[in-house]
Amino acid sequence: MAAVRTAVIPEPNANVEVRDIPEPDLEPNSALLDVELSEVCGTDLYLQRGLLAGVPYPLVPGHVSVGRLGKIRGTLLDVDGQPFAEGDRVTFLDVHRTCNACHYCLVSKATTRCPHRKVYGITYGLDDGLCGGWSEKIYIKPDTRCIRLGDADFETYMAGGCALPTALHAVDRADVAIGDTVLVLGSGPVGLACAIFARMAGALRVLCIGAPANRLESASAAGADAVLNIEEHDDDARMTWIHEQTGGRGADVTIEATGAPIAVVQAMRFTRDAGRVVIVGQYTDHGDIAFNPHVDLNKKHLDVRGCWGSDFSHFYRGAQIMMNPERSKPWAAMKLDRYGLSDANDALAAVASGRVVKALIDPKR
Repeated sequence: MAAVRTAVIPEPNANVEVRDIPEPDLEPNSALLDVELSEVCGTDLYLQRGLLAGVPYPLVPGHVSVGRLGKIRGTLLDVDGQPFAEGDRVTFLDVHRTCNACHYCLVSKATTRCPHRKVYGITYGLDDGLCGGWSEKIYIKPDTRCIRLGDADFETYMAGGCALPTALHAVDRADVAIGDTVLVLGSGPVGLACAIFARMAGALRVLCIGAPANRLESASAAGADAVLNIEEHDDDARMTWIHEQTGGRGADVTIEATGAPIAVVQAMRFTRDAGRVVIVGQYTDHGDIAFNPHVDLNKKHLDVRGCWGSDFSHFYRGAQIMMNPERSKPWAAMKLDRYGLSDANDALAAVASGRVVKALIDPKR
């Protein structure tokens, strides 16, 4: 049986190891994806540090990947009912086993809260098979939703990566109106994608507060009208800057994409009265934060919305955007750094420090 070279997190707070894993036997209507690229994101840092509950270690990280379908057993269909063929260039929805039968799926119309959902590279462990992208191959389980990528550049698509559907969901939740001023807190991949999508949704001006400087440069290149380095300005200076940029009112819409609990309170304070706030960055529990319900929320008459994950519609729409040469230009211009499987620990360190805009795992390196 052929062996597949794979990067594994053996347990929390342990270094990534490279192992040879036997190539799996395929179930009916399943496939093997030959991985071209997989991403390294903040979630992978949390996985390596043991900060997410219910993770089945050992784990193959990498929940968003691109590649070519190598082996297919049975039939895989796309959303239009057309069969995939071996050699097709695809990505796939990392969320699997959403039941379409529970209250959240059928009544609340919030499939991201389905209690039965599993996620490649996060809640599927090595015992479940080759279910992460930091590997030469991924096992595409039956009922996994693949999405054609046509002639889209793999690297450009991965510049968006998991941030692409996450940010699309956040901007949907924000109800950005034509002419709005949108403030994005955070200049990581999710924040950058939020800035791009806010502009697509009709924002007249997009502002970004983040760090470090190289990521703010990417925010400006992606279309932000003005940026502010959080490392160089205290809370009072940030508020002054926001008021200068918005005629003293605050942003019409603020999207928090930082992961820092204090940024949630800042998002409310930076938003104008009767504005909208979307919280998308709090994927991991980093602890409690205090705020004044009267001053920060109710008196301001704010609409504050949480945003958890994404569903197939966000992945699909994101893929269509990335197959459009004009719409995908902001991502095509981003600087990406590639790492081999044996360099996965270096990739995690680079993401943790913020010295890269996006790190990608290339299993062929």
